[in-house]
Amino acid sequence: MISPLPALVVVDVQRASDEWEAAGKRRNNPDAVARIADLLKAFRKRGASIFHIRHEGTKPNSSFLPQNSGYAVKDEAREAPGEAVIVKRVNSAFIGTDLEMRLRADNIMTLVICGATTNHCVETTTRMAGNLGFDASLVRDATWTFDRIGPDGDKHSAEEIHAMTLSNLNGEFAHIVAAADVIASLEAMRQ
Repeated sequence: MISPLPALVVVDVQRASDEWEAAGKRRNNPDAVARIADLLKAFRKRGASIFHIRHEGTKPNSSFLPQNSGYAVKDEAREAPGEAVIVKRVNSAFIGTDLEMRLRADNIMTLVICGATTNHCVETTTRMAGNLGFDASLVRDATWTFDRIGPDGDKHSAEEIHAMTLSNLNGEFAHIVAAADVIASLEAMRQ
């Protein structure tokens, strides 16, 4: 029997983002971590499955090396006892991990995805979730990204990148939703 409750997938909410911001990188969605905390509270209250994804860097200068301060999880997104923690080494939480196996073993086919960054690990994980047949929702106000310079030297704001990523994923790979709507939906599922 397929689980009626969605699972929350929290991607890479680690201190590296704070360090990049402190170093001058500009991000969008400053309240995203607060929305992630809201989602965690709602999913825990409902007893739904939560999967915490951690990125572990493989390059010598990575902010995500386990010995670096950027690897640590932000306090607001720390796992509770019994919640799954899955370590990945590439952009997708499905490659080189047992995430798909765990979801299928628990008959979970509906995923709510949030975390960092919108156009990297969140996008890749969301695309793969859709391609693997999961019913995925990406929480627009519980993910963020940073300004970037394109290959031609063009500057792209975090807001533009975020909006374009959501547009690319919408309808084909995932439903784009707001945290408040996810929480309201969970509340409505109460018996």
